[in-house]
Amino acid sequence: MEESSYEPAVIDRFEGEYAVILVGEMQRPYDILRHRLPPAAREGDWLRIERIDNQIITVQLDPEATAAARQRILSKLERLRRGEHLRDA
Repeated sequence: MEESSYEPAVIDRFEGEYAVILVGEMQRPYDILRHRLPPAAREGDWLRIERIDNQIITVQLDPEATAAARQRILSKLERLRRGEHLRDA
């Protein structure tokens, strides 16, 4: 029996009826049919996927990871606006 594994993934972009998701720490790209994603899913959302033998079995939104990623991005943008990146050079 194959072993399943849960991994984080992020929706990189939509291309027609497909979504390109980046899976795991290596951010390997996978194409998945858009209708297999939760209806509310959008670009930049983080997911928890379950894979068996490199086949995606389940896809769930991960609102906590999405919120954390968006907060990191907002913090970086704010530091850029304040010019902090210029002081470190």
